This record gives sequence, structure tokens and C-alpha cells, in this order.
Amino acid sequence: MNRALGVCYYPEHWPEEMWPADAAEMVAAGISWVRIGEFAWSRIGSEPGVFAFDWLDRAIEVLSSAGLKIVLGTPTCTPPRWMLERFPDMLAVDAQGHTRGFGSRRHYCFSHAGYRAASGKIAEVLGDRYGRDARIHAWQIDNEYGCHDTILSYSDAARDAFRTWLTERYKSIDALNEAWGNVFWSMEYRSFDEIDLPNLTVTQPNPSHELAFRRFSSDQVVAYHEVQVAALRARSDAPLIHNYMGRVLDFDHFKVGASIDIASWDSYPIGFLSDRLEGTAEHKARYLQQGDPDMQAFHHDLYRAVGRDGRWWVMEQQPGPVNWAPHNPAPLPGMVRLWSWEAFAHGAEVVSYFRWRQAPFAQEQMHAGLKRPDNAPAAGLAEAAQVGREIAEMPDIAMQQAPVALIFDYPSEWAWATLPQGEGFSYFRLMLDAYRALRRCGFSIDIVPSTTSDLSAYALVLAPGMATMPETLRYALAGTVALVGPRSNTVTDELRIPTPMGPALPGLDVTATRVESLPPYVARAVLGGGAVQHWVEDLEGSAEALIEAETGEPVLMGDGQMHYLGAWPNAELWERIVHGLAKEAGLPAQNLPEGLRLRDTATHRFAFNYGPEPVEFQGKMIAAADVAWWSI
Repeated sequence: MNRALGVCYYPEHWPEEMWPADAAEMVAAGISWVRIGEFAWSRIGSEPGVFAFDWLDRAIEVLSSAGLKIVLGTPTCTPPRWMLERFPDMLAVDAQGHTRGFGSRRHYCFSHAGYRAASGKIAEVLGDRYGRDARIHAWQIDNEYGCHDTILSYSDAARDAFRTWLTERYKSIDALNEAWGNVFWSMEYRSFDEIDLPNLTVTQPNPSHELAFRRFSSDQVVAYHEVQVAALRARSDAPLIHNYMGRVLDFDHFKVGASIDIASWDSYPIGFLSDRLEGTAEHKARYLQQGDPDMQAFHHDLYRAVGRDGRWWVMEQQPGPVNWAPHNPAPLPGMVRLWSWEAFAHGAEVVSYFRWRQAPFAQEQMHAGLKRPDNAPAAGLAEAAQVGREIAEMPDIAMQQAPVALIFDYPSEWAWATLPQGEGFSYFRLMLDAYRALRRCGFSIDIVPSTTSDLSAYALVLAPGMATMPETLRYALAGTVALVGPRSNTVTDELRIPTPMGPALPGLDVTATRVESLPPYVARAVLGGGAVQHWVEDLEGSAEALIEAETGEPVLMGDGQMHYLGAWPNAELWERIVHGLAKEAGLPAQNLPEGLRLRDTATHRFAFNYGPEPVEFQGKMIAAADVAWWSI
């Protein structure tokens, strides 16, 4: 597997006389890829139909002549101010009915037909000029779909497109009324034109209505994206990429990824720990300057699944303090190197740092780069250069299928966000808890989509929290040691309780008959150790109760290889469950030291110490914030 380093660069931000020295320093640091252009629309086209490519031509020539491969971005996440004069109604509207204005970025509604066409047009213009240019080795489409809560828009354009989408999905208003249960509270409609968006209601809107809007909104992202895909496919043979984000789940990344070549994501471990991960104060303090030990690996495995043939990159890797989290500490020495190698161990082709030089102006002026604003090296540059040297010296890493699979399903996130039945219920959080338990036991993991129909190559498969399970998946799970639940296959795809009630798993007689959601200060003890929290189901059926609460109710039921988990375990119980499943699957489970994580490839074992103190593992002493590897 080829491995390389990249960097994000903004030639439009710097005097042109700096470009050659920047390019030479990048190459000297072991960097071979550079991403440019994704925010530069106002410099490419300062007026409608007027384009200025001379500066971009010169930047491409300088960077390419130094030996750098160029990723050219379409600038559609930053439409220029004049675009609003052309389409004053293109701006998204939030759930409170406020228009989200110009002055930052991502200021568009995916449903606006005029802006969608304009996005396709700028992709065509760029493709016409650079599509057959051998110096352009890849294209990035847009930037970070969904960042800043920009998927759900309650604009007039979205309302009109939603009505069309509903007409195509349900065909008749009677079918929609029946599917949504609109007889409840006299919500029945006489025509599709009567249906508004599910916001600004007195209390909760019909959850079927809200879930349909979330599905529609995801489909709008896909449709918007594919306009640019079509424009570039007709003009270039270079790979197409999009850079996804961490814990942004409002659209189906698998569907977006189906039309492009490489998935990438933007990895900010310390920012994410502060900004978008639950955790105790003790946990966040321990990993304050390293990031959560599992957050990055989870997304590496997710985007390996999203990428065509497993191809994926880190398009933006944090190299120092960021500017956008509630608190922004600096990485511990060694963490930039550790994060880079962790991505390579999970199959990344490229790790690209954001950014080359810290900007001294505008919104991200406090966001560190590999160089300081005064052009002196920042702390991360030396670690990136060390990774570059190690890449050159290390033999190839061969990937292999992991022994364990985790099923991931974006519509389940939308279902439980719509109907959480308890404050704090989060599909992502449940999935990350399961993933953490597997990792603490030493396993490498593949994340696979819910559309899969063959799981026979995996010894163990987990499918927590999957709202509605396709029949093909349920029968695929029956062919391996599998754990389903909690809260799995208990609603229809219209978010209704089915008859018979779920989980309806082949060969397993168990039914979830009632649910409770628990406040965060309540945990119920389980016989043998551990506890359940957040979510508890009453389970009935003839399947064997494998784990019971101290009060006697079944928590885990199984019959042969299939298991159903009827509660949300705490960390101790998760590890008990994983050890039991691993034994049944014939897999060796371990108890790793706190903060240590493993990743096995076909050729190497990697050990990553996220902890702030050294640990010993298999006779090797691994320093704090360090990575070790050896051949296997």
C-alpha cells in the first residue's frame, strides 16, 4: 500500500514570491500532495461569467514544478457575495425560521435549483480548464458537507422540493396519510401541497414526517453532489474525493461515496474531544492533549468502508491547536506523528495536514498550521517530517480484513434523533461504546454498511441500535456469531412499531415488549458485574437468558450464534459481553492497558499509546503519546 503526506495550501492568501519557497519546504519535509482552491471562488470568478485563472495557473505551475501532486477543489462551499444577488433565496433557513446569511461559509441550501446549477457550472469551467491537465492528480468536490449544521434547511426551496420528493415516494396522499398515521391528532392532508416542513410546530411534529424530511435532506445532498460528479467525470479521469467530517451524520455518506473514488475525512482529535464527544471530566482531562483513543480510529474504519474499494485519505489532520472548539489545547509532543501513523495503519493512502501556514487574518487566524504566521516552523512540522522519513524507510503495509465487523447505518441515526425517547440517546454514542469495547479487548474492526448481504468472512459481527434491519442483513447475521441491539429492528422505516414487535431475528425467539429510558445518574447492576444505563428493554421469549439484571430480568438473550442485547451496557458490562462473544467466535480477547490500542495489518502490528504515561505491552515499553510497530 502506497503511503504519502499532503498539506492544505492557500496560495491566494500569500504573496506570490513566497510560493516557490513554500513548495520547496513542503517537499523537503516529505510532503508530496497539496490541496488547493476549495475556498477560492471570489478569486477565480469575481463577477458572474468572468474568470481569472492566471494566478491559479501560476500556483499550479510552481507547486507542480517542485514535485507536488495537486488536489484541486471545487469552491462551492464558499459562494461569492455576488451569487446572492443572482439567487437571493439560495440561503438556508434554520429550524427557528431564521435565514442563515452571508459572511462565513456553507451559506447555501442544497435544494436550491439555481445554486445547484451554478455549482455544476463552476465544476464544468474548472474541468474544462484543468480536467486533462496531468498536474492535477485528484479533485475534491465541495468541502465538508454538513459542517456547521447545514444539511437540514427549512427554506421555501426545501419545502417545494420536499413536496415533490413525497409525491414520488408515496404516489398518493392517502398512502402518505396511512404510512404516517396522520389520523392521530387530525393531521390528515388532502394534497401534497398542504404539507409543510416539520418545524415551528406547537409541540413535536409527527415523527414519521420528521424522519421523511431527514431522508429527503440526505437525498438532496446526494443529488447536489452528483451534479458536480457528472461535470468532472466528463472532463477528467483523475480520482474524485470528498472530505467528510467527524460525527456529522445528517446525510448518508455511503450514498455520497458511491459516485466518487476516494473517501476522505478531516481529523481533529483534540477539537472533537472538547466539542463533540460525551465523557467524564476525568476522561477529558486525561486525554486533553491527545484526543479520545477511539474517535479517530472509528472514523478511519468508517471512511475505509465509504471509499470505493476501501480507498480513503485524511484530507485535514490537526497539527496543533484549533480555533473552533470550546477549549483548544496543544497536542502533546508525539501526537501528530501518532495520529498520522494510526491513519496509515487503518489503510489511509494520504495523510494531509491542515494547513501549511497559520493565517494571520479572518476566522481561522488562531488555527495552527505546520508553520507559524511569521513563517517560522510550528511544532507539528518536525513531527510531520519525521513521519515522512519513516514512510521512506518502512516496508509496505499490507491491509487485511479484520476478524470483527460493526454494522453502521445512517438512517438509524436519523430515526433515533427524531424519536430519542430519552434525553441523550445517541446512535453514534452507542456505536462508539461498542467500538471502544472491541478495541479495549485488542480487536481490529471493519465497519460495514447495513446494505451488506454477506458477513460470512467475519467471526463476530455487532449491530447495535439499528432501527430497521433489511431482511438480507438479518439472514446474513444468522450465519456468524452476532450481537444485535439494543434498540434494533424495533420500528419500520416509517418509524412505526411493527406487528409482530421486534427484533424479529431468524432463529431467536425474543421480543422487546417495553422500553425505559434512564437519567444519567441511574445505573442498574447486573449479575456477575457491570450495569445497564440510559436504555432498558423488557425481553420475552424462549431464548436463553445469558446475562440477567440483579432483579432477575434478562439483559442478554441468545440461542446458538445469535444474541440480542436489551439494554445499554456500561464499560464493564460491554467488556464482559465482548469477551463472551469472542470466546464463542474462537477469537482471543485481551485486556489492554488503559489508553493503549492495537491495529493489525497483514504485515505489521501497530500499538498506539494515547495515555500520558508509558505502558508495557508484550515486552515492549511504549512511551506516552507514542506508536510502536513490529512485523507479524
